Amino acid sequence: MTTAYDPFGVPGQSGVPGQRRPPQDPLLSLPDHPSGEWATASRRPAPPRVGHPRPARGETGPFLASPAGGAPYPVVAEPAEVRRRSRLGPILVAVVLLGGAGFMAWRLDRADSRINDRLAAAQQRESELTERADRLEKRLAGVFDPEAISSSVLPSVFRVRAGDFTGTAFSVGDEAGGGKSNLLTNFHVVESVWKSGGRKVFLERGKDEVSATIVKVSEGEDLALLRANRQIAGLATAPEPVKPGQQVVVVGAPLGLEDTVTTGVVSAFRAGDGPTLQFDAPINPGNSGGPVVNAADEVIGVATAKARDAEGIGLAVPIKTACETFKIC
Repeated sequence: MTTAYDPFGVPGQSGVPGQRRPPQDPLLSLPDHPSGEWATASRRPAPPRVGHPRPARGETGPFLASPAGGAPYPVVAEPAEVRRRSRLGPILVAVVLLGGAGFMAWRLDRADSRINDRLAAAQQRESELTERADRLEKRLAGVFDPEAISSSVLPSVFRVRAGDFTGTAFSVGDEAGGGKSNLLTNFHVVESVWKSGGRKVFLERGKDEVSATIVKVSEGEDLALLRANRQIAGLATAPEPVKPGQQVVVVGAPLGLEDTVTTGVVSAFRAGDGPTLQFDAPINPGNSGGPVVNAADEVIGVATAKARDAEGIGLAVPIKTACETFKIC
């Protein structure tokens, strides 16, 4: 009996009479089927199940179907320990972040403290250097430089011609006003003119000659105040008391020789009814009325006289006495 072919049946059953069985197609045959059996692709049997069987429709169980239609996935409940760990994770991260922020704040505070300490030390160092610079400046200011002192003082010093007598006068202060200048000299330099009723004297320096007027005199202090009708730079006066040992420059016109400079030291300050400044710089007739100047270009006295039959003993009226007598400093 001829085997019939039923495309929707199984081998060995009758089909349409007279229809022959088609030859086996390798694309349609299943290599895992027994020899002599075949099937179409639409009737390919499902692969064997692995694992738990799929629950029937309407049944429940700890399985979910695979999205690809394969074996079902088991549904496993999350353990309580896992849930605790999942909650502790963010807390631990926050604690770590807070700890790191606190550590950085502490480091920044330490760094700021070190910077402040260094700034304080630098300021202290700067203050010490400033003090040292001030002390050095004071020492340099006290350096004795006769050449520099002479260059600063000479333009304010003149030879005085008063009748038949000559001496020295110098401009001091700046209170004359009106384009005029105040000058100091000794009374004995202008005494003959003053006592004869005259008031006019002449100031000479090289070819320059300036007329001046005797304004006031003090016979007791051996001082005279002159006023010139020209602006002449006034010398500064020393504000501090004179001390023995200070180096000095004396400028004058001894024997009529103008712009003569001698140097020495303050030998002593003689206090009494008429305070006197003693110095050892050489002076001669004609130096009377000239300025005695310290290392800071400040006038400390008005040269007045020298000891007879002795060397190195010159006398001057303290500048403070002259300023108080005429109120010009």
